[in-house]
Amino acid sequence: MEKSLIVAVADNLAIGKNNDLLFHIREDMRYFRRTTVGSPVIMGYMTFLSLGSKPLPKRKNIVISIFPWLDAPQGISVVSSLEEAYEEAAKEMPEKCFVIGGGHTYAEAMEHSDSMYITHVHASIPDATVYFPQIDPALWRVESTTPREKDPETGLEYEFTIYRRK
Repeated sequence: MEKSLIVAVADNLAIGKNNDLLFHIREDMRYFRRTTVGSPVIMGYMTFLSLGSKPLPKRKNIVISIFPWLDAPQGISVVSSLEEAYEEAAKEMPEKCFVIGGGHTYAEAMEHSDSMYITHVHASIPDATVYFPQIDPALWRVESTTPREKDPETGLEYEFTIYRRK
């Protein structure tokens, strides 16, 4: 099973603020959906809350929580570590699984990931509260990147880049 990350990242590595996404780019949301549907998604508890405490449809949803969670919603698997999350995802016999947040989970998962699907958003968010780790070019190579596009609603420029571990 390929272990992947998927995230939208600002030029200053910002990814969130006050438990919410920084960017609401329609095409990025479509890309996220197209890329992850049919694959298990792994997230931290706070990321799950930011999604409205509901599972993402057409994906096995795995939530990492360090606290016992007796009233987990239907369709959610709760585990206590990233390692357990990968084991839970593997039960589905998927081609890939995706870590979808938050910051601590990305930082831990980056060490174990085979690929990263990153939407590079060309903006700087100085008051962000969550950041993505630096991408070390000694460890990662760009497999593909799309031409830069501009979101008509927000005016933000972005491109989709896939990284592979060297």
